[in-house]
Amino acid sequence: MAGVLDPQLKRALAERLRYYNELGIYDFYRREPAVADPSTTQDAELYESPSIQPEQRDVMTPRSKAAIAVPVEENTFEVAIPKAESGVADPVQALRLIREDLGDCTRCPLHKQGRKQIVFGVGNPNADLMFIGEAPGADEDQQGEPFVGRAGQLLNNMIKAMGLRREDVYIANIIKCRPPGNRTPERDECDTCSPFLMRQIAAIEPKAIVALGAVAAKTLLAINAPMSEFRGRWFDFRGTKLAVTYHPAFLLRDPRQKKETWKDLQMVMKELGMAIPAKGAE
Repeated sequence: MAGVLDPQLKRALAERLRYYNELGIYDFYRREPAVADPSTTQDAELYESPSIQPEQRDVMTPRSKAAIAVPVEENTFEVAIPKAESGVADPVQALRLIREDLGDCTRCPLHKQGRKQIVFGVGNPNADLMFIGEAPGADEDQQGEPFVGRAGQLLNNMIKAMGLRREDVYIANIIKCRPPGNRTPERDECDTCSPFLMRQIAAIEPKAIVALGAVAAKTLLAINAPMSEFRGRWFDFRGTKLAVTYHPAFLLRDPRQKKETWKDLQMVMKELGMAIPAKGAE
């Protein structure tokens, strides 16, 4: 008889499943443990080594492919958990309910690694354009608003160059807590936090999304690729057009890429039917 899951673990599993559902992934399988075989002991130890990345394991241990795939039991996850904002048409109210549901989040270790506050998102709930970055930095953690430091000032200039104001767009991040030392968010942190971002996107229903940087692009699109393959093209993200450009923090380190970023923003403006100014962001 299957053991009863801890309520907190069950909630975490349900959130993870919901995240994959929103990415269009619905079928999950598990592998039954293979019968012990001395000839496979070495492969098994290699497969379980924490230094080996999940995407490498099947390549490195072909014998493990002999395991039988069995569908996960239907009642393992509470997949029918209604969202707090379900049935709410007003994006202002929907975002408020999502924020309340997020609460003083303790779903990942970041809550005990120095974060001062959650940085939810800011801007126009009815925006046609949404910018999504990576994670809050020190200034954002202090003020509780995304993109308010030096990178935020540059993003403001980019938005202004498009003929818009910061209040016209919506700005958020993949994760809502500052990683210690402004390090890159880890995969499990993105997986845990991004379902709330997905709900924000669903509430706002922007006509276009701009992913700022590789972390945002890889998390949203579930594609591991360099920026050169992301930029200059449109992706379909749950029925919404998504473009990728450089993160403003990267542009502060390499201003030469501002011209390339302006090309990306012009592509977005064209899609939205906006007039393109003669001069871009400085």
